[in-house]
Amino acid sequence: MRIPKALNNLIESFQKLPGIGPKTAQRLTYYLLHVPQTELEYFAESLSNLKKNTIICSICKNVSEEDPCPICSDFKRDKSQVMIVEEPLEVLAFEKTGKYDGTYHVLHGAINPLENIGPDELFIEDLFKRLELDRRGKNYEIKEIIIATNPTMEGDATAMYLAKKLRERFLNGKELKVTRLGMGIPTGADLEYADETTLREAIEGRREM
Repeated sequence: MRIPKALNNLIESFQKLPGIGPKTAQRLTYYLLHVPQTELEYFAESLSNLKKNTIICSICKNVSEEDPCPICSDFKRDKSQVMIVEEPLEVLAFEKTGKYDGTYHVLHGAINPLENIGPDELFIEDLFKRLELDRRGKNYEIKEIIIATNPTMEGDATAMYLAKKLRERFLNGKELKVTRLGMGIPTGADLEYADETTLREAIEGRREM
């Protein structure tokens, strides 16, 4: 049986999303056939506006509607701490804990040679430029970098790379503390799925690298 082109196109589009296999893509597509046209149009408009109405914060690289983002522009945040995370969803996870009041830097991924993702494909150099600017006499100084990459092979490789480069470029006679989250997070887990208690304990139990 030949599937109508409109259905087949949508199935193929869903399959490009992470974690969506052929069966799930088919179920989602056929489910949408029963959704009222007004809801489909709203769904399509939301997709269309996803990138049009969002920007990357020029400071922390988080996704926002404004630049700088609300966290970077909040004068109440502790600007002396910067937590490095892999993805924007992890910022949301840490914000829910209510335990961290510093700022963030979002890498948008992790070093993964198998996927041809190296340091140049991430916002790592932007972090170094940010550190250089702040340490040249702004009204505050970054004193601690908290590496909060995921406890996976890729996250660990990224953490080790960051710690090595930070030591080479910023720890030579300067007061910059580099820490890593405590190991309450199970190995192989994604931080965005960790519960608030676990994340709070990970922040409190961070160790110096």
